[in-house]
Amino acid sequence: MNTKLKKVTVALSGLGLLALVACQSMEQGTGQKASATLVSKSGSNAKGEVNFVWQGNDVLVTGKFSGLKPNAEQGFHVHEKGDCSSADATSAGPHFNPATKDHGMPNSGMSHAGDMPNIKSDANGNATYSAKLHGFTVNTGPSGIVGRSVVVHRDPDDYKSQPAGNSGPRIACGLIK
Repeated sequence: MNTKLKKVTVALSGLGLLALVACQSMEQGTGQKASATLVSKSGSNAKGEVNFVWQGNDVLVTGKFSGLKPNAEQGFHVHEKGDCSSADATSAGPHFNPATKDHGMPNSGMSHAGDMPNIKSDANGNATYSAKLHGFTVNTGPSGIVGRSVVVHRDPDDYKSQPAGNSGPRIACGLIK
């Protein structure tokens, strides 16, 4: 093999290895699931069930809630710690934010991994929820939500106030497992 051909072969082999490493570093999931049962906190009656299903680069988040303020929006986030033991759910810690970004609009690329769209309740304080999100995974890895908590707040998230969207007290909390 001549020298020029060897250099091209080595360069192509290096590019192939680089492509393989890049593909391995992009986490994708196919059907991994997690769920959380939310219990009332801060003297509220709010409660709910949330499901997470990993679909490629996105996670489908669905839920059903009751005991919310009627005809209102409530902030909804994945929080850092899997601990809902305190009466006000502050034991759940701050929003899940492995990339150390500012708080912001979900799926904007400029937000915490745990930032999710607000929940919108009906006239009876009940809500169903569905959002397809990215920025986190359904596992226990560095960007994983399993073992963390999901929290409903009393007020709507404004998607801009730092560090948490000015969404008020935590009214329901559940461990993601």
